[in-house]
Amino acid sequence: MQTKWDELQVGLDVFFQDVNLLKQAFTHASYRNEHRKAQIQDNERFEFLGDAVLELLISDYLFHTYPHMPEGELTRMRAAIVCEASLVMFARRLSFDKYIRLGRGEERSGGRQRPALLADVFEAFLGALYIDQGVERVRTFVYAHLIPHLSDAKVGVDYKTALQEWVQQRMGVPLRYVIVEERGPAHAREFVVHVQVGGEVMGIGAGKSKKEAEQQAAAAALNVLTETAGEEQKAGVSQTD
Repeated sequence: MQTKWDELQVGLDVFFQDVNLLKQAFTHASYRNEHRKAQIQDNERFEFLGDAVLELLISDYLFHTYPHMPEGELTRMRAAIVCEASLVMFARRLSFDKYIRLGRGEERSGGRQRPALLADVFEAFLGALYIDQGVERVRTFVYAHLIPHLSDAKVGVDYKTALQEWVQQRMGVPLRYVIVEERGPAHAREFVVHVQVGGEVMGIGAGKSKKEAEQQAAAAALNVLTETAGEEQKAGVSQTD
């Protein structure tokens, strides 16, 4: 008979060598307090470890994805990705709330949907997976379930702010977003936006809202500008060699 832990692992395509680690990752302190005789451990230590592993993997991803982006902007992007709101979104997307083991009082007070608790469980799961199978397995999980959704507005990766700061600090020219097209029926409208840097179109984005389209355009422009800056830097080095 399939248990809820089997169901969770099948749904995630992640299979623990030690399922007790998985169970502990989903065990809140309130549940442990009500089952002291069973000597059950809660997930707080796993949460501590998972937080560090996630920050490392996201840092590594951003470092290699944006090779010419300054440290300050990388730090801001990482903070947006690993913030509580983002972790809650990831936890809910994966239905983690269904599997949390809570004490009766915490359950009655709505703890299963409490943002801080959900974020902690997500980090604890990563910590447990790291202990069970190592950092590369956690990396595979992160690339499968987090990275594809970083452009979601709910994640909070603010490409518009990053682009604005880049342009102000390095170029000092006007930045403007222009809606060039609205397409599709009213119930499924899609917006197409151009972002102009100094009057030149640097990025094009599309989305179900103007905000989403602008974020996509800003991300495209950042890629162009960072790549251009890198090429110019390489050219400058070559000339001085």
